[in-house]
Amino acid sequence: MVKITETILRDAHQSLIATRLRIEDMIPALELLDSMGYHSLEVWGGATFDSCMRFLAEDPWERLRTIRKAVKKTKLQMLLRGQNLVGYRHYADDVVDRFVELAAKNGIDIFRIFDALNDVRNMEQAIRAAVKTGKHVQGTISYTLSPVHTEDLFVTFAKELKGLGCHSICIKDMAGLLDPAACTSLVSRLKKEVALPVQVHTHCTSGLAQMTYFAAAEAGADVVDCALSPFSGGTSQPPTESVVFGFAKTPYDTGMDPTAFKPLTAIFKGVRKKYDSMVSPISERVDVDVLIYQIPGGMLSNLVSQLEKQKKLDRYEDVLLEVPRVRTDMGYPPLVTPTSQIVGTQAVMNVIAGERYKMITKETKEYVRGMYGRTPAPISPEIRKLITGDEPMVDGRPGDHLKPELPEIKEKYKDLIKKEEDVISLALYPEVAAKLLSGKAEAEPMPSAAPAPAAAAPAAAPAAAAPAMTGPGRYQVQVNGKVFTVDVAPVTGGAVLPMPAAPAAPAPVAAAPSAGARALPSPLQGTVFKILVKVGDRVETNAPVLILEAMKMENEITAPFSGVVSQILVKEGQGVDADAPLIVLE
Repeated sequence: MVKITETILRDAHQSLIATRLRIEDMIPALELLDSMGYHSLEVWGGATFDSCMRFLAEDPWERLRTIRKAVKKTKLQMLLRGQNLVGYRHYADDVVDRFVELAAKNGIDIFRIFDALNDVRNMEQAIRAAVKTGKHVQGTISYTLSPVHTEDLFVTFAKELKGLGCHSICIKDMAGLLDPAACTSLVSRLKKEVALPVQVHTHCTSGLAQMTYFAAAEAGADVVDCALSPFSGGTSQPPTESVVFGFAKTPYDTGMDPTAFKPLTAIFKGVRKKYDSMVSPISERVDVDVLIYQIPGGMLSNLVSQLEKQKKLDRYEDVLLEVPRVRTDMGYPPLVTPTSQIVGTQAVMNVIAGERYKMITKETKEYVRGMYGRTPAPISPEIRKLITGDEPMVDGRPGDHLKPELPEIKEKYKDLIKKEEDVISLALYPEVAAKLLSGKAEAEPMPSAAPAPAAAAPAAAPAAAAPAMTGPGRYQVQVNGKVFTVDVAPVTGGAVLPMPAAPAAPAPVAAAPSAGARALPSPLQGTVFKILVKVGDRVETNAPVLILEAMKMENEITAPFSGVVSQILVKEGQGVDADAPLIVLE
């Protein structure tokens, strides 16, 4: 018998709609999901914690408690990024211990723990904390292909995980790279040499997944991960209903009733219709090139989303080509959070900037310094120097370099903290959690939703609200809920006449810049995270002047020439579009 873990409440929507499924759309299906006989429901962790707060104005802890209240029989499972927990950096051991303790208390039964670099040092603390709770701990292999990743390496790693107290092993194939032959060999060896239950997780991106699952079953795998059909395929998992039907009347029969899925499928067909506008055709299709690019499902859908926000979706193919180049530079990390975000975002930066490593994220620097752990292959001295300059390298377990974080968080946010889970939310995502807990967070509108009707007003009010558009110039138009800036020019005799000069934007209150001044434009759409200079400061070429948070990464904006800061045109916390002026240098 092979059992099924259902991913529709976590990885399926993370892979297809960038983790935007709301709790209101899960609740109607929870009791039915609980009645099906699944091995477990994957409901939490991964990117859900961040997305709940950042995009949906939901408390992730409340989401977990809501699911736990409705699901009484089936085990709830989460994905935990080792020392990264559910974030994009390493957290101190006190945060790791408390997070795991509270996750267990709020309803998690199975902790699937992995590290993006397969560095066991980054998993030790989380595994020990999870074992201490008495819950099931699943040690995870981040599967990838590279010149340095071998089957022997994976088996040795699994033995280390068993030695730390893990109760089962998961092969986490986040990009759909695991083919049937490789799966047969690896699963067989793990069952024989490690002697723990083995679970296989893959994605349909390359088109191999269902064949791989049958090979896994034949080799002795105990559990496979699937997603109900409305949110399956493409960059998600194989369809649950199809796998259950396919294993029926074989030695691998799941014991589940194939006909019992119809009501659940119907519920999620309705949910899928609601979110259809968020599903990119790129994420839905089979792409055998993933065997070259090795981009996992969640990363692929997020890359599309990031490029759309930066109005650079036309550079998608260029980014796909750049990703493996950056990965090679970085020592062949498996592309899974957070290394997928680090490599993917850096690839986007390289393409947008038009020069490799002209813009470098803070996370890329920290990765190269060793703050994320030991890279699978050494990074060349040339790349290391280019990215980190003369900054010192990190030796040993990265977690040992972090001082306890919770006392400072409790003091800093004491006016916002209402329950013990709030402390952890603030430790993981300070700005995002503070906005949520202060009541200022708002859920992003559904893209397919029509704009809310205006309150009753005199018929003449709309006409008076804006000047009429009567001639050539620059205008904003809205198409399918998206706003575009367009230049409108007259056409005479089939020829487009030259555009009149666009009206100048309103000048800042500060004095107009002199002839020797230059405004630094934002290279990306994002949020001003921190301003590093003040008016009157002299800065040298390539000195950082501002940190912009974009694509979940902190990006240093540097001075293109030496000069004096004459104007600062933005404030911390302000959202900016690509090309918006940030700082004026003279």
